[in-house]
Amino acid sequence: MDKLSVMHAFRRIVERGSFARAADDLGVSPALLSREIRLLEESLGCTLIARTTRSMSLTDAGHLYYEEANAVLEAVHGVESRIREGAGAVQGHLRVNSASSFAQTVITPCLPEFLSTYPDLRFTLSLDERVVDMVEGGFDLAIRIRPDMPDSGLVQRKIGIARQRIFSSRAYLERAGTPKAPEEIPAHRIIGFAFGTHLTSWTLHRTMEENEADARTIDLDPHLRVENSLILRDLLIAGHGIGTLPDFVADEAVARGELVRILPDYELAPRQIYAVTASRLGMDAKVSAFLDHLRLRLRP
Repeated sequence: MDKLSVMHAFRRIVERGSFARAADDLGVSPALLSREIRLLEESLGCTLIARTTRSMSLTDAGHLYYEEANAVLEAVHGVESRIREGAGAVQGHLRVNSASSFAQTVITPCLPEFLSTYPDLRFTLSLDERVVDMVEGGFDLAIRIRPDMPDSGLVQRKIGIARQRIFSSRAYLERAGTPKAPEEIPAHRIIGFAFGTHLTSWTLHRTMEENEADARTIDLDPHLRVENSLILRDLLIAGHGIGTLPDFVADEAVARGELVRILPDYELAPRQIYAVTASRLGMDAKVSAFLDHLRLRLRP
């Protein structure tokens, strides 16, 4: 299965609202298109499009796949466009601002390839946990990780999703016990992210469900409060309590067995990863090239 072709076909079906119209646009038969989507659903183990003889609608998984497929196709298109235009168009001084945890776990690993691709480009990476004034700071691009972005004069582009889950170390859980329900969490030592919107209150949703009726809110008084997700992660690994981390910070520690997920049926609402420029004029070749590399790094 050519995943990019299937993604393109799936996007066309959603945008056209019909297998027949999408098939006509793509120059294939509706039967072939239906077969391709059925194979895609079988490979994912879920239904993306609920269809009857008269109508079709996206499932929750279908909405998520459409959103992510769009990002993948845009990233691939962007990379191809940059290659066609040539590396010489990417020049000057690129100034990027990001939270330190995202910069160290996501941006830094993609920098060597990016800088090798554009060796004449000057690059400055500035780290701030708080939101900064882009114009005053002279930044071309800022990466923001938030539940949503307020309306402003800034231009925002969503480039990924950060899942926010609950973690601890095996040593802590062996000593203090493992919570079996959300209501048991406040009895434990909590490590909170001081700049987060969830410092003293966690609203937990069942995994992959968005029904607000299923949300469970628990109030907390963290024993430790830190202003950096990497420090929070290290405190969790050292056995100092329970806390929440975005997947891009927690994944490697989980893979090494240093952290375990608590209440795997629950997670906080995901946060969106935004690329922000001061104006549409700020989306020049060097910013586009950097975001192309970053989007590919963010793909699962």
